[in-house]
Amino acid sequence: MNTEEIEIIQDSYGLIATIIRGQYKAQGLKFITTPDYPQQLACISHPKGKHIDAHWHPNQKREIYKTQEVLIIREGSVRVDLYDQDQKYICSKVLQNGDVLFLASGGHGFEVLEDLDMVEVKTGPYLEAKDKVRFSQVDPENIRIG
Repeated sequence: MNTEEIEIIQDSYGLIATIIRGQYKAQGLKFITTPDYPQQLACISHPKGKHIDAHWHPNQKREIYKTQEVLIIREGSVRVDLYDQDQKYICSKVLQNGDVLFLASGGHGFEVLEDLDMVEVKTGPYLEAKDKVRFSQVDPENIRIG
């Protein structure tokens, strides 16, 4: 599914991250993740007048084994450095206004390039002492944006 508007970053274990660029427009409902994935990510685009039935989501028991995040860049820009599950550097990407980043697994670090306003959504409950392990970031001389 890699296009200029949707980028999938994977390693040998599976999905690390998905980037949906701000200019991407879905036709109707377009799920980016597969139905069996622990966190669902979709893009939705409907014309004026489209009716979506009223509904609710009943409680369902689920077991969650990892924290996943979605970042929505509202304004500014940030570089994200992506790592595999063994903390090995993969690549870096620059995110700008309107971009969405789904962090599925592996590690990540950030450098704010322009004043930044973003929204973060993650699985919870979130206990920072148990849910975040810090490690050494990539040497700035080895950063590969692309």
